[in-house]
Amino acid sequence: MPNFDMDPYDGDENNYMHQEDDWDRDMLLDPAWEKQQRKTFTAWCNSHLRKAGTQIENIEEDFRDGLKLMLLLEVISGERLAKPERGKMRVHKISNVNKALHYITSKGVKLVSIGAEEIVDGNAKMTLGMIWTIILRFAIQDISVEETSAKEGLLLWCQRKTAPYKNVNIQNFHISWKDGLGFCALIHRHRPELIDYGKLRKDDPMTNLNTAFDVAEKYLDIPKMLDAEDIVGTARPDQKAIMTYVSSFYHAFSGAQKAETAANRICKVLAVNQENEQLMEDYEKLASDLLEWIRRTIPWLENRAPENTMQAMQQKLEDFRDYRRQHKPPKVQEKCQLEINFNTLQTKLRLSNRPAFMPSEGKMVSDVSNAWGGLEGAEKGYEEWLLNEIRRLERLDHLAEKFRQKATIHEAWTEGKEEMLQARDFETASLSDIKALLKKHEAFESDLAAHQDRVEQIAAIAQELNELDYYDSPSVNARCQRICDQWDALGGLTQQRSEALQRTEKLLETIDQLYLEFAKRAAPFNNWMEGAMEDLQDTFIVHTIEEIQGLSTAHEQFKATLPEADKERGAILGIHNEIAKIVATYHVNMAGTNPYTTINPQEINAKWDKVRQLVPQRDQALIEEHARQQNNERLRRQFANQANVIGPWIQTKMENTAALEHEQLFHEAVTTAACVGLRTTIDPKCLTAPVIRSAYSTHIRVGWEQLLTTIARTINEIENQILTRDAKGISQDQMNEFRASFNHFDRDHSGTLGAEEFKACLISLGYDIANDAQGEAEFARIMSIVDPNRVGVVTFQAFIDFMSRETADTDTADQVMASFKVLAGDKGNLLNYILADELRRELPPDQAEYCIARMAPYTGPDAVHGALDYMSSPLHSMERGDL
Repeated sequence: MPNFDMDPYDGDENNYMHQEDDWDRDMLLDPAWEKQQRKTFTAWCNSHLRKAGTQIENIEEDFRDGLKLMLLLEVISGERLAKPERGKMRVHKISNVNKALHYITSKGVKLVSIGAEEIVDGNAKMTLGMIWTIILRFAIQDISVEETSAKEGLLLWCQRKTAPYKNVNIQNFHISWKDGLGFCALIHRHRPELIDYGKLRKDDPMTNLNTAFDVAEKYLDIPKMLDAEDIVGTARPDQKAIMTYVSSFYHAFSGAQKAETAANRICKVLAVNQENEQLMEDYEKLASDLLEWIRRTIPWLENRAPENTMQAMQQKLEDFRDYRRQHKPPKVQEKCQLEINFNTLQTKLRLSNRPAFMPSEGKMVSDVSNAWGGLEGAEKGYEEWLLNEIRRLERLDHLAEKFRQKATIHEAWTEGKEEMLQARDFETASLSDIKALLKKHEAFESDLAAHQDRVEQIAAIAQELNELDYYDSPSVNARCQRICDQWDALGGLTQQRSEALQRTEKLLETIDQLYLEFAKRAAPFNNWMEGAMEDLQDTFIVHTIEEIQGLSTAHEQFKATLPEADKERGAILGIHNEIAKIVATYHVNMAGTNPYTTINPQEINAKWDKVRQLVPQRDQALIEEHARQQNNERLRRQFANQANVIGPWIQTKMENTAALEHEQLFHEAVTTAACVGLRTTIDPKCLTAPVIRSAYSTHIRVGWEQLLTTIARTINEIENQILTRDAKGISQDQMNEFRASFNHFDRDHSGTLGAEEFKACLISLGYDIANDAQGEAEFARIMSIVDPNRVGVVTFQAFIDFMSRETADTDTADQVMASFKVLAGDKGNLLNYILADELRRELPPDQAEYCIARMAPYTGPDAVHGALDYMSSPLHSMERGDL
């Protein structure tokens, strides 16, 4: 079998120790030293083998088959060796030992005078020498303080840690440790609560050594590698055993420091994760609340169920105004805040190189904007419907009142007419009475014809009320039907009585022509006066000055007919006077009344006086309404002038806000937003419904909300730039320099730079990208970073991110995973798991529970209860790269 040379002290810079500390090449070893080495090396090997669930009892016997030797190397190195031979023959054992020795030599160790046969044969000296070589390579070699060698570095570390302690003077790895104070000082320096150093005495080495060894085994997980009696009873303890024992203290305490550093790094990253997740939760809640409010509000705005009364519609209008004044403005602010939170979150994620936040389905900013657009559309339609419905109800109320007036007048006129037409008085009347009844009936027919127009008007108004969907149409239709039925009955009765009187006329010849003439002329005139009084008392509703001017013109035309009517009145009264004269002259017995009509001169005069009184009243009402409409017209023009002033003001503010680019203008943007109130200086009188419906007004509400949104977005953009600057470690002067350079080459003020403009900007900042092959390649690399989608332009944010990466460093995913390995201890070199108790011990409670809740249980080889796979940690699940 081949022999492997073992010479770990060949004189080069990789030597583990000086020549005088070499292992006894003559295979001669002091028995006391051999005993110490056996105990120490056995304990050291078991401290690692127990991680794989095994241990050794006899160091030269238990390594003879090479299996536990290969397992030991795998555990302490974290690497897999060649597959071992499972046979029990000598050749299988030698093969396994050779595989172990080959692995040792592959790590730069030269083996001298040690072959696999000696180890298989159980040669104690060779086995101890081999284990010492492994300890040097894997436990001591990497210890270096101020670039010293392994042994010197470990010694220097011990000297520095024990320097403040009295009676401790570490100069070597043998007699300097005999009194035990050196071990106690190392423990007290790192874990002062474990040892009361002030009570220790230099003259009691047994107590000191046992105290140190017991505390190390109980609290530091360092197995007891030496007995106090062996050290005290030996003039010069074995330095290899002492070095092995001390290196365990070094790894225990340096591991704690690494764990603290790793814990701090993880805490930092976890804090960022927690803050970002809270922002995500806040965004989701705000988006959900806003979408839910829009979902509840749109059906209300889309409801077009009309009300029956003007009072109910006015209440709807008032509710809509309350929505505009009180309910919607806070939601506008929430919509702006939602966009601000989304942009801030994306900026934080980008600064920490985390994936962009993707909201839940249906809760994107665009989804909220689309829903908001639907709300605006429903709101506009609802406002138009309200105004149209109010106008319709105004028209309906006017028509209903007109219907009631005409119906009441007609019903008053028809009262008793059926009884009159059905009377049989002509059967016993004299000839003169018959003639009078005939003439009276002829006058009634004339009066009936005159009322035909009113009946048709009543029917037409009822029809219009039906077409306009008047809520009380059934009662109107019933009343109209009664009037029409009664009118038909009156027509039939009139025809029957006329026929009866005509049959009687042949028998009766005398008739008073004057009464007949009076009746014929008085009835139309009386009807005209009743119509005039009705028109003069008719209420009117107008909205514009043109409408009142039309009413005034019609009234003037009516007044122009009064002189002619007065002549007619005089003529009618003249007929009555002539009748009275004839009666008085010829003493005719006429029973004192006109048999052909119920109209008398007193009634005509009274109605004429009433018409004359109503004319000036109508004049005054029209004058007052004309003045009111003129005042409304003036207010409408005033509103338009003020609104058209505020419109350009809003546009100017929006342009000024869009120009805010520097951090020093941030407070100016905030001041602008704070100084702008939610009310304008428009006179409140101009905000009444008749005025705001004017054609002169300018809609400024949408512009106002856009201004508030623009101010909020500008503030957010500047805050994000400040956040970028602070997070990336960019000074204010650097940020100003970057902004000034960018703006200098952004000559079209588009907020972006073309490729050539960006190249000139980089040159101005000192980048060497001349027009040669190397410069072009460097510029192409930079463009692939700032313009990954090959759009051809560079935004200011991309420019700032690039400059930030040029000057700032962040923790990497590998660093974070290495931190988890440190917290996991030595098992992390071989297995990717960490215990929940280890996380709770090393991390703050909230962040430890945060990790545990999100890490999957470890299911790999040699799974342990309570173990978590740190590759599934919330920090490892993101994309590789800078964290």
